[in-house]
Amino acid sequence: MTMSMVTIEFNGNEQQVDESTTILDLLEKSGVEPRYCAVEVNLEIVPRSHYASHPVKEGDRIEVVTLVGGG
Repeated sequence: MTMSMVTIEFNGNEQQVDESTTILDLLEKSGVEPRYCAVEVNLEIVPRSHYASHPVKEGDRIEVVTLVGGG
């Protein structure tokens, strides 16, 4: 069985991913620690508790902002 691909925009870059890809999958593939970031999909913040269950869809615009500590 072959997976269908969808085209999304991830942090300003167009990408093709499997249609079963979730926000958590994207973060893991990009090396981003889910605990230290905020994710916006089509201008709406996605709650961290939904990352694993929120599938990406064709045309989604996803922005990830990582939190940086300092002093």
